[in-house]
Amino acid sequence: MEILIICIIIIAVRIVDVSLGTVRMVLIVRGNRRIGAMIGFIEVLIWFLVVRRALMVEEQSLWVAMSYAGGFSLGTFLGVKLEEILAIGNASIQVITKGIREDLVDVLRKNGFAVSTVVTKGIKNENLMLLIEVNRKRIKEAVQIVNEVTPDSFVTISDVKHIIGGYFPGHVRR
Repeated sequence: MEILIICIIIIAVRIVDVSLGTVRMVLIVRGNRRIGAMIGFIEVLIWFLVVRRALMVEEQSLWVAMSYAGGFSLGTFLGVKLEEILAIGNASIQVITKGIREDLVDVLRKNGFAVSTVVTKGIKNENLMLLIEVNRKRIKEAVQIVNEVTPDSFVTISDVKHIIGGYFPGHVRR
C-alpha cells in the first residue's frame, strides 16, 4: 500500500513539474525571461524533491520508474494544453482571398482587428492578401470571421515574438 501512495505522489508531482516546464519554455521563447526563470526555479525544486523521494524507496520497484515516466508523459500533454489555454503571446495571420474581398477587411476591422492589405497576382486574377496581427487568444475569432465571410480563402498562422510599431488594438506601448 505504501508503494501505491508513493507512485500516486510521484505521478501527481511530475505532472505539475513537467507542465510548469512546458509553460516556462514557451514564456522564454516568447521573451518573458523573468517569469520563465521564476517558474524554472520552482520546477527544479519540485523535480529535485521528487527524484529524491523516488530514490529513497527501499525496494527497487518498476512501479516507481513507471510512475515517474507516466507523470512526465501526462505532464507534457497537460503542459501543452495549459499553454493553449493561456495563449501567451501574439500571432500573425495571413489570408489570401479569391478576388478582391474588401468586405472581409471591413468585417475584421469592425470586430477590432488591425488589418493591412496587399493586392497580389494569382494564376488567373488579382487577390487580396490580408496581414492581421493578433493576440493569440483571438486567433479562433479571426479565423471564424474569415471562414464565414470568405470560406475559400487561404489562411496561414504564425507565432510572432515581438511587435514593433504599427497599429495593434489593445497593445500598450512601452
